[in-house]
Amino acid sequence: MGKQNLDRYKVRPKPIRYLLGYLVLILGTMLARINIKGAENIPKNGPFVVVCNHFNRLDPPFVIFAIKKPINFLMASDQTVEAEIMWAPWLYGFIPTNRQKIAPSTIKEAVKALKKGEIVGIFPEGVATEAYLRQAKKGAAYLAMIADVPILPMSLIGMDNIWNKWFKGIKPRLRIRIGRPFVLGTLPKDKEQKNTALVAASEKIMLSIGKLLPAAYHGEFVGDKRLARAGNCHES
Repeated sequence: MGKQNLDRYKVRPKPIRYLLGYLVLILGTMLARINIKGAENIPKNGPFVVVCNHFNRLDPPFVIFAIKKPINFLMASDQTVEAEIMWAPWLYGFIPTNRQKIAPSTIKEAVKALKKGEIVGIFPEGVATEAYLRQAKKGAAYLAMIADVPILPMSLIGMDNIWNKWFKGIKPRLRIRIGRPFVLGTLPKDKEQKNTALVAASEKIMLSIGKLLPAAYHGEFVGDKRLARAGNCHES
């Protein structure tokens, strides 16, 4: 199923995502050894935007596993998804997001979900290409700022060679860390100021995720002294 089909998808109704969430909990427990820290930081009620590093295409189910609530994921529609894993986003649904030119409907659907008190999930780096942090796209910051909702940072590691481990009957050890939610402030109306604010906010999002990761995964942020400051610091 190729990229030409992804713009046709949409988020499944909330009751269906609730039921699928229980399935994720069962399968997650069966297929992996998952250690979660920081669950107390998850807001009891929405709306908020959960952001997470994206090192593997199979990350979304484990974000659901950690949050334990229905999530409206934004997923890049200008990509090709392998047939063997396409069933998962097809089953759960998502908000199609063309990274080349974000359609007004993408923002409209995401904001609509937030206004209903729901959770929106975004992988700020875009598609999973490398197992280390990269610079964020501006979408997560833009959405959180125009909707005036908190950002909830999360990190996920342990997905390396996950298919090989499963084929060998090995349950991979996954580690999920959840940081404290924070707000980014309002978005300026001036075009230049708006762009500057989005760049700074996007960087803040990635730093909040980086603080939850070991230094080996800091990638483009390696050596950044801001990762050592007080806040959502990494725990081993």
